[in-house]
Amino acid sequence: MDFIVKGTFKAGEKWEGFTKTVKSQNKMNATEKTYSLIGSEHGLRRRLIKIESVEEGKHE
Repeated sequence: MDFIVKGTFKAGEKWEGFTKTVKSQNKMNATEKTYSLIGSEHGLRRRLIKIESVEEGKHE
């Protein structure tokens, strides 16, 4: 199942927005996966990542 995760992360002095689509079993796992992906891509700790929404993706 796909989840669309929206939020912000600290990029230098400012907060930058992101939207990620992740495959996961449920919302909680999608949230964890997003923390992991954003953290590793940008070298950030969780406290510098704010997740604002996790929605189930559209089925086609």
